[in-house]
Amino acid sequence: MNELPKRKTNRLENITYTENGSYFITVCVKDMKCILAQIVGGGDLDAPKVKLSAYGKIVEENINRMNDIYENIQCEKYVIMPNHLHLLISINDSTPDIDGTPRSSSPTEEESQLRGTPRSSSPTVSEYIGTMKRFVNKEIGQNIWQRSFYDHVIRDVDDYEIKWRYIDENPAKWLLCKDEYHPEHK
Repeated sequence: MNELPKRKTNRLENITYTENGSYFITVCVKDMKCILAQIVGGGDLDAPKVKLSAYGKIVEENINRMNDIYENIQCEKYVIMPNHLHLLISINDSTPDIDGTPRSSSPTEEESQLRGTPRSSSPTVSEYIGTMKRFVNKEIGQNIWQRSFYDHVIRDVDDYEIKWRYIDENPAKWLLCKDEYHPEHK
C-alpha cells in the first residue's frame, strides 16, 4: 500500500503561538477564487481601493467580531483582497504562564525554548484563525477557505512597519499584477 506523503508543518518549531507579540497572517480562499473583493480605482487621481463582495463583507464583520471574542488577541490591521486576506494580529496577555513565570514580550525562538511549558488557557494564533474561518463558513453556508494559513512572527519594530506597509500597499500591487496571489502574477 502506498503511503501518503507527510504534510510539512507550516509553523516554527519551539514557538507555541501564544507568546505576546505580533504575527502577520495570510489566509487564502480555496482554489484561489476571487470571491471576496475587487480592487477598483488606481487612475491618475484615484488610489486603488478594495470593494468588498457580499462574502468579503462577511469576512470583515467576522474579523472585527474576533476582537470581541478573544480579549488577549487583537487584529490591528487587515486587508481583504479578492482571493486572500492579510492580518496583523497581536497577542498581549499579562497573566503568567501555568508555571508562574511572566509572559514573554516577544515571540522569538530562543525565548520559547527557555520558557518551556506553553500556556494552556491562552488561545493560539491557529485557534484564532480557525474560529474566524468557521464563523465565516457558517454564515456563508460553505467552506471557502484553503487549508491552513501562512504566518510570519514579527521580530522587531522595523519588521512590524514593513508588514503594516505591505497591507497598505497590497491593493496597488494587485492592480499591477505584482501581488503573488494575483491569478496573472508572473
